[in-house]
Amino acid sequence: MDTGAVDATVDPDDLPDGLVIADETGRVICFNSAAARITAVPRAAALGRPLEHALPLEDLKGRRWWALTDPYGGLAIRVGQPERNLLLPGGREVLVSARYVREHPTGPVRRVVISLRGTEARRRTERSHAELIATVAHELRSPLTSVKGFTATLLAKWERFTDDQKRLMLETVDADAGRVTRLIAELLDISRIDSGRLELRRQPVDLSAAVERHIQALTANGQTPDRFLVRTCQPLPAVWADPDKVDQVLGNLLENAVRHGEGTVTIEVAPASVPAKSDEKGTAVTVSDEGPGIPEESMGRVFTRFWRGSKRGGTGLGLYIVKGIVEAHGGTITVGRGPGGGAEFRFILPVSTPAYLV
Repeated sequence: MDTGAVDATVDPDDLPDGLVIADETGRVICFNSAAARITAVPRAAALGRPLEHALPLEDLKGRRWWALTDPYGGLAIRVGQPERNLLLPGGREVLVSARYVREHPTGPVRRVVISLRGTEARRRTERSHAELIATVAHELRSPLTSVKGFTATLLAKWERFTDDQKRLMLETVDADAGRVTRLIAELLDISRIDSGRLELRRQPVDLSAAVERHIQALTANGQTPDRFLVRTCQPLPAVWADPDKVDQVLGNLLENAVRHGEGTVTIEVAPASVPAKSDEKGTAVTVSDEGPGIPEESMGRVFTRFWRGSKRGGTGLGLYIVKGIVEAHGGTITVGRGPGGGAEFRFILPVSTPAYLV
């Protein structure tokens, strides 16, 4: 496929971003298929034309971009333009960066190489950040209003309340402060997961014992022991993982099953092979319930931010964090329909034995 007189070891049409190249006279000699898609300008209409006509860009103030930057007649020490948001006729937004190619540092420009990207990915990120801020603001408002209200009331009218009334209000303040603390912890986890900086302090973890601890905590908080059924297939490999992070995963999955599911919550712990690494062993934990389950059309969105299912409540960040923790361990997590018809979550953690013990 002809993209112009360009020598390259890679076909420009194989590039994911738009590529436009102008020669020393300012005429377009390369206009790849991604550029045509992003700009909605046909390749044939761009090749051979002056750059300012083939790619009539304007900045957000309506100024003609090529006249403003003057790549061929501007300062001889300039090497290009950083990425910025520009407009095409009709208001189409594109992200544009440019590189000025010279034979020697202050010589005339021989090529102007332009990279084009659509703004959809950036806008999705911006929307995600805006949604996160809105969610956090909403979730913080309620407990902080409660804390402020009760503390102000106690300070103003301490002598008027009985000890039982004071205890009730202080317990409410403590519970709401706990909600705020958990939300802040979730935000920190999201930040670390998104930036790839989630730290793991690995040590041997007994997943079966960890499951038992969580069930004991749930029964101590009012759940009946016969609500849970644990199946463990021994012997289990010694998994090296971060015990606090594993507790976070188990706590989230079991709490979801108890709160949103019905009937018996079944937890299975068994040896397993790590997907895509059949020679690597690990342990699989499966949590299922007998509730209505997750609709088929929602299965692909369960681990995204803000997914809450049919019932409102919570931030909708828990399963997103769970997935991030499991994948940070090199494991996998899936969701499906359990034998009892409810939701079934299954995660596998590899053994991950430290090299000095192998």
